[in-house]
Amino acid sequence: MAYRRVVLKLSGEAMGRPKVGGLDGAAVEFAARQILEAAAAGAELGVVVGGGNFIRGGGAGGTAFSRVAADQMGMLATVINAMALRDVIRRLGGVAEVRAAVPVPGVVEQFRAEEVRDLMAAGAVVCLAGGTGNPFFTTDTACALRCCELEADLMLKATKVDGVYSADPVTNPGARRFDRLSYDEVLDKKLGVMDLTAVELLRSRKVAILVFDFLREGNIVRAVKGEKVGTVIS
Repeated sequence: MAYRRVVLKLSGEAMGRPKVGGLDGAAVEFAARQILEAAAAGAELGVVVGGGNFIRGGGAGGTAFSRVAADQMGMLATVINAMALRDVIRRLGGVAEVRAAVPVPGVVEQFRAEEVRDLMAAGAVVCLAGGTGNPFFTTDTACALRCCELEADLMLKATKVDGVYSADPVTNPGARRFDRLSYDEVLDKKLGVMDLTAVELLRSRKVAILVFDFLREGNIVRAVKGEKVGTVIS
């Protein structure tokens, strides 16, 4: 393994039905199989899940809800997704647990970094829900925080494109794709890779970031093996 301990940021949309939301069993199973392939290769894996297939935090309901309430609803949505991913991983023969920054007594236990490190070292995939447990923070920042707490070697950011571009490749066919970037380049150019707070936090702990195409089968295991996949930020 090029990277021993990895935390994957998986959006809620990756687990939902396109343009509809909710949970898509086939999409959850696709994610679970990719994750298990990397675990079988020897990587210790945590997965920070988003909740956008149910509700997108601060943008929920326009002005119908306060930002705090909307973010809290988003945190609870991530618990649903984490439980779904855990159960499918288990059905496929893997070992998985859920830990949340916002515990749900009787359903999901509280996140404790030392315990999660032990679970990962023992071979369990730990699905991490509830964001940071606080409003006004993105799931990107939650993932960066977990990377630091869990002493990860790499943050994997799953996307629908094959790396970081100088502009949106969908609307700008001439956009340049980067193989490697420094933290400073991302911050200075405001490339929109992820929340810049998350990039700054990962830079402070020297945790590498890999932005990659999640929809291409096998990319997670290629990434943890150090093969040329996506864009590395370090």
